[in-house]
Amino acid sequence: MKLFQRLSVKPLINIHDLVVSSEFRGLGLSQKMLQYVENIAEEKGCCKITLEVLEGNQVAKNAYLKFGFAGYELDPKMGKALFWEKAL
Repeated sequence: MKLFQRLSVKPLINIHDLVVSSEFRGLGLSQKMLQYVENIAEEKGCCKITLEVLEGNQVAKNAYLKFGFAGYELDPKMGKALFWEKAL
């Protein structure tokens, strides 16, 4: 029995901050920016794009959902992944 499987690790892109200034909202710019990042990720052979969004930021959540983002689970029995930090 094989105890460990060989894992293939690929790069990923993390979007840390994404902002559309208020005077430019409603023009579809967030979708264009996300598409630009996705194009770069594909060129670089990335396995995924990650980002963080605040629970209460419904506008941003809607934009990310529209583009195909979703919460993820590594193991459904353990629940969704959480982002944590330790300030220094």
